[in-house]
Amino acid sequence: MGRMLSTALAAALLMGGSAAAFFHNLFKILFSLSMVSKAKAFMTLTENAASRIKFLLTKQPDPNMSVKIGVRRRGCNGLSYTMNYAEKAERLDEVIEDKGVKIILDSKALMVLVGTQMDYLEDDLKAEFVFKNPNEKGKCGCGESFNI
Repeated sequence: MGRMLSTALAAALLMGGSAAAFFHNLFKILFSLSMVSKAKAFMTLTENAASRIKFLLTKQPDPNMSVKIGVRRRGCNGLSYTMNYAEKAERLDEVIEDKGVKIILDSKALMVLVGTQMDYLEDDLKAEFVFKNPNEKGKCGCGESFNI
């Protein structure tokens, strides 16, 4: 429970705002945690996403390199996803393995990412990772940022 509470506090702080907004967000996060079954994964990958991450990791000189997913305050709608290479998980980060790929989830993003599916889409104009997050309440017009 301590880890869950500290993760919820970090997520509520990340959302920012007044003290009242902080406690409102904290309550929403803790309530949603109580509604999530223990079997629900923080994040899952599609076959396309797993394949692309495997390919990207083969290009790294360090064979122990992983991908770390997080969120940060940015954009016109409040939050955006981050994706970086990482050698190891930090103390409270969550490490998941899906379809043979190890992913590190930033501890401050865990409550935002619950139930998210990561996909990789490619067409004639673009190639990008796409996050299908059931917690999103809205996105900006360009799709770069979201709110919960």
